[in-house]
Amino acid sequence: MNNKNKIHFEVSERKLLLRIFDVVFVLFALFLVGCLLDLEYLKGLTSHFYYALVLGIYINVIGTVFEMYNLQTASNHYQVFKSSILTASVTVLFYLLTPIFSAQLPNNRFQILLFYVTFLFALLAWRMFYVNFLASNRFLQNVVLICDGDQVEELILGLESSDPHYRIIAYVNSEPSKSTTVGYHFVQHLMVDDLLTFVANNRLFEIVIATQKTEEITVELYQKLLHLLESGTTIREYTQVYEYKTHRIPVQYITRDFYKFFPFNRSNNNQLYLLIVKIMETFISIIGLLFGGILVPFIVLINAFGNRGKLFYTQERVGKNGKTFQILKFRTMVENAEKAGAVFSTPNDSRTTPFGKILRKTRIDEIPQFINILKGDMAVIGPRPERPIFVKEIAEIMPFYETRHVIKPGLTGWAQVSYSYGESIEDSLIKLQYDLYYIKHRSIFLDLNIAIKTISTVLFYKGQ
Repeated sequence: MNNKNKIHFEVSERKLLLRIFDVVFVLFALFLVGCLLDLEYLKGLTSHFYYALVLGIYINVIGTVFEMYNLQTASNHYQVFKSSILTASVTVLFYLLTPIFSAQLPNNRFQILLFYVTFLFALLAWRMFYVNFLASNRFLQNVVLICDGDQVEELILGLESSDPHYRIIAYVNSEPSKSTTVGYHFVQHLMVDDLLTFVANNRLFEIVIATQKTEEITVELYQKLLHLLESGTTIREYTQVYEYKTHRIPVQYITRDFYKFFPFNRSNNNQLYLLIVKIMETFISIIGLLFGGILVPFIVLINAFGNRGKLFYTQERVGKNGKTFQILKFRTMVENAEKAGAVFSTPNDSRTTPFGKILRKTRIDEIPQFINILKGDMAVIGPRPERPIFVKEIAEIMPFYETRHVIKPGLTGWAQVSYSYGESIEDSLIKLQYDLYYIKHRSIFLDLNIAIKTISTVLFYKGQ
């Protein structure tokens, strides 16, 4: 088959490749410069396993914060340039300021300057090579979609927007009775009779079956798909591809057989995992409240002028198993903001005070919720708790919305770090998909990933 002539890399493999070669290129460049100029600091930093390991860990963690391993960012020249400078600058600074873990500082400043310049140049050189010679060609994945003709646009956007190298090059209408002759998004419309010839003449990564009515697939189309499968062509179901590519559960496509696609993660009942999480949540909450205590005098002072009224406010939210609790936050809106009734908050909500906008953007308004965490109402990581009135409204429209309540709501979560602030029912559907993905794949690794991305959200001022 054609796809055997070309090596393909999945999303996880590309991210792993980026992480490994970021470290390899930086360490190699530092060692090379150290040897050429006979600089003991650079040579020792790279030849000593412990120092090199610490630097590699710093690169990966800080690179994650600055979205170096987001494939959309990694494929954009400007974003690569910006993220590389931020990652190099913060990593070098952090490495130099942690003498317990890093190599002893050199006697002259020239080596420190050379450390930074070499680090930045190596990182930029590798990432620009990736963008120009790998991301643009090597990782391209050509796909044929089998779907209902009237769903082409929605299905293609759902996949291509999540992976810049995943390209739908043609589709076959699974319902010939609804014949579609006009292609969408420059995607060719294939007739069933042309499918085998098209696959033979194109480098194809896989075929994705996205129709929700598999019983309506014609015998002719079924026979051709069976022939392609037997000859080595990869054929996958849309919901599996969608979940893997987007890290979301496509509930709108699996409502009939929901529990077939959504087995609850064993971590939700793993007592060791839950104990570790509880200990970490207690520790993080205490640190968060101590930090908040330092900020309170300044918040009180500014609040007296720029946000007059009560400092705190409480609001009823839905928690685990549908039980309600009172969430605690710093007030960010004018008093009596909902005298006309409850509505979704919007990015430029006129009810938010100028100082309230700052509190929201920096997430400082949520610091009091560490009290909710210590009380057991919330967790550090989980679906954001919603108000009962909105839960009732959304649950009537969306199947399985209340499945979010099988675990505690969180201060931050997978939906919060992966999607913009929800201001409509449509946004709530997308965030539900992320929340269900977290519940399904919950783990220490995913929790750590969310924690690091939360730092990125705060640093890049992405709060609402």
